[in-house]
Amino acid sequence: MALTQSNENASLLDAQVELYGNTFAFIKSMALKSAMDLRIADAIQQHGGGATLDQIAAKVTIHPSKISYLRRLMRVLVISGVFTVQHLAPSTTGEDEPVYMLTSSSRLLVGSSNNLVSITSFALLPTMVTPFLAIGKWFQNDLVPDQCIFKHMHGQSIWELTDNEAALDAHLNDGMVSDSHFVMDIFIKEYGEVFQGISSLVDVAGGLGAAAHAISKAFPELKCCVLDLGHVIAKAPIGTDVEYISGDMFDNIPPANVVLLKSVLHDWADDECIKILKNCKKAIPSRDVGSEERL
Repeated sequence: MALTQSNENASLLDAQVELYGNTFAFIKSMALKSAMDLRIADAIQQHGGGATLDQIAAKVTIHPSKISYLRRLMRVLVISGVFTVQHLAPSTTGEDEPVYMLTSSSRLLVGSSNNLVSITSFALLPTMVTPFLAIGKWFQNDLVPDQCIFKHMHGQSIWELTDNEAALDAHLNDGMVSDSHFVMDIFIKEYGEVFQGISSLVDVAGGLGAAAHAISKAFPELKCCVLDLGHVIAKAPIGTDVEYISGDMFDNIPPANVVLLKSVLHDWADDECIKILKNCKKAIPSRDVGSEERL
């Protein structure tokens, strides 16, 4: 007898698949974190962009007893689109072995510079992930001004925590540098003309100045400075063409023709954003005194 399925039951099964897909979605991000911890993308790249499981295992730090589990990890990463299986290679057992290939996204995890390993690793730190486990609890409590889910979990804002924890601060700074190197390289190539004719620029909350350095290198005639808190500026590189200024964007922003806000406003509530933007407006000279750019 042929098995039949009613429309109602088919819909229920589809709903179950969707629910389970959302429920276990965290496994994909944790598999990605594991791939970065093990440097699997680098291992594949060292084999010309395609490697078997044994070849990957020979390049990464993994206990021999875990190789079969590595196969399971790779299966998740393939399903997630981090890697792909392009063709099969004959093995010593006579069975075809999958050859794991890099994809566009995993190529961004290769190498020691101009990749997105640092920013992705930072986003997947337990400190950054665990607050999301408490969203439901956060909704059940009274609304406390200036208390996001991060502060609700850790008792401090991310900026307070990084000020007190050197390791987390280093992770954040490294992450923002990697993000800036990647984004600014593309931005300058595609839209660099927006910096033509500008004589001065201040990168507000610019961290270690990766964005400002990229702009300064591409446009040497443009005077660039970075504004950030004292403990951040203390770690900034010295002997560069970029000037570093210790200060608080909520108090004052140094004058410049252009104010750069990269990955800043999304971290703050509306009232704080308004205060930042008002200070930006004060920092930029009016057209009446010859400003070349006004934001």
